[in-house]
Amino acid sequence: MVLLRKGAEAELYQESWYGLNIVRKVRKVKTYRHPKLDLKIRKSRTGREAQIMHEAKGSGVPTPLIFMVDMTSTTIIMQYVAGSRVKDLLHFLSSIERLRLCSQIGQLIGRLHRNRIIHGDLTTSNMILSKTGKLFFIDFGLSEHSEELEKRGVDLLLMKRAFYSTHYSFAFECFKAITEGYAVEMGEEACKNVIERVNKISKRGRYESKR
Repeated sequence: MVLLRKGAEAELYQESWYGLNIVRKVRKVKTYRHPKLDLKIRKSRTGREAQIMHEAKGSGVPTPLIFMVDMTSTTIIMQYVAGSRVKDLLHFLSSIERLRLCSQIGQLIGRLHRNRIIHGDLTTSNMILSKTGKLFFIDFGLSEHSEELEKRGVDLLLMKRAFYSTHYSFAFECFKAITEGYAVEMGEEACKNVIERVNKISKRGRYESKR
């Protein structure tokens, strides 16, 4: 069993499970919470994440297959996707390949939003390009259902900030390609409204930081 990631809420392990190469996501006990409340929160978040991943796949957004959900141990056992995080490969792509991938990212985000799914943590670390060339979205731990313009705006703003903080040299052109792909799924008018909200939220954040 190999530890892949240790986050504030959960730990991810890669291991073999009945002959399958899987990821085991375990939500850890929080000792600062009352035990009954802690279990209730962990169960709720585990169930919601698994359900939304299933819905995302049904909407045409590739996500890892879920093999088992254990509510007692608040664990999700899912497919291990062999490939590279988008974060790690963008610098090695040609400009054409990079823009094509970003347009695809935008389309997949649009499919989520069109189906009332907010990812909640859209970064290039949570996207994997498999060895077969298929783009997967992962880590739906902060996901939720919503059609609110504000939450769609926050989702895209997170994506924009991820590019400007990690891939600054080509962030502008990449985010433009993402919005173009997003418009393909959401429509030009809906895309325009969300981008306007992205800009409003961004300005609001700068004002608050100055205070």
